[in-house]
Amino acid sequence: MNSNRRSFLQTSLGLGAATLVPARSWDRILGANERLNIGAIGVGGRGAGDLAAVASENIVAICDVDEGNLNRAAELHPTAKKYFDYRELLERSDLDAVVIATPDHHHAPAAVRALRRDLHVYCEKPLTHTVEEARLLTQLSTERKLVTQMGTQNHEHPGYLRLVELLRANIVGPIREVHVITDRPGGFWKQGLELPTGKPEVPAGLNWELWLGPANERDYQPEYAPFRWRGWWDFGCGAIGDMAIHLMDPAFWGLELGGPVTVSSKGPPLNAHCGPTWMETKFEFSERGEFPAVTLFWYEGEAKPAANIAAELPMNGSLFIGDKGRIAIQHDGSPVLLPKATFADIELPESSLPASPGHHVQWIEACKGNGTTSSPFSYAGPFTEYVLLGNVAYRSGQAITFEPGKMSTNVADANRFLTKSYRKGWDIR
Repeated sequence: MNSNRRSFLQTSLGLGAATLVPARSWDRILGANERLNIGAIGVGGRGAGDLAAVASENIVAICDVDEGNLNRAAELHPTAKKYFDYRELLERSDLDAVVIATPDHHHAPAAVRALRRDLHVYCEKPLTHTVEEARLLTQLSTERKLVTQMGTQNHEHPGYLRLVELLRANIVGPIREVHVITDRPGGFWKQGLELPTGKPEVPAGLNWELWLGPANERDYQPEYAPFRWRGWWDFGCGAIGDMAIHLMDPAFWGLELGGPVTVSSKGPPLNAHCGPTWMETKFEFSERGEFPAVTLFWYEGEAKPAANIAAELPMNGSLFIGDKGRIAIQHDGSPVLLPKATFADIELPESSLPASPGHHVQWIEACKGNGTTSSPFSYAGPFTEYVLLGNVAYRSGQAITFEPGKMSTNVADANRFLTKSYRKGWDIR
């Protein structure tokens, strides 16, 4: 992040000068060719991809609540010790770093324990399950000067890097409105569901008690595990937690969104247990230094923008509306300047953001003292807080105003959705 970005985050989040301290704290100094000792928490699905991406290092421990996932990972890393409970894995004294790829409700319990043991952390998105958890991870990683990275690989996609460069260059004039859309939920998982009934048998090899972890006790249901957990409030953050972390990222980064925000959400009647089939959220940010006030609209599921916006807004993408034109981009795509005729012959700025060596490689190198990460918790934590406010506004049924320096909104009833309780043995406070 450039110096303006750092200064802005210090001011808006009240994190102080500690944000600027280089990310390095652990005592073991690695030689030029020495490998990190890594523990992997969650090794199925996305976790298997993360494990493969850090396989150049010394994988000393692997953990999963599913014995099948664990055994498949052990075939690739036969010298790694196997664990079902990551709390036991984190008691090891030989670890340098951990990679976390679990359901959302386990992110903070695992990451907080790792940070308190002075381990570097790579954690999948969304960074946390609640706003309070995001704040805690930001503070811990900053205080302990640890190397962190939120697993949002698209942060360094060439199209997103170019988009941020164009936003910084003010190519379409000051941005006052942003529209972001996803077609999720759907396909991968459903939302708007009633609590499942009955008492199905727990699949062989799945430790259901450890899968629940910090969540309240309940019977196993295939509607929860292994993947459909994302739409249930007790386990996931819904579509906004899944996709806004990707899709809103260049807006948060390029427009330096922050400071006080007013958030309002609408959708179908509230389901106390499951996320909605659609949600439309409005984030209203005030002026920020040289940036004018901006309103960001989020659409998920069955929510649809106005026809004139829909005509230029790519599905699973963003549309930035400036005083002189617009920029459209699709997830994993490249920015398109609109109207095309207007910008056909315009001189575009030279690239200024360096190409990424890869999200995991960047984190590994930073853990060894070489460079920094692009999505550290000092960035990812505040970003996650703003994203999750969409769910807070929807679940409270009211527009809320949130000031980052506080852990509360102007609506008392909404504040309960900023935090949560934990089962005994899993608390993080």
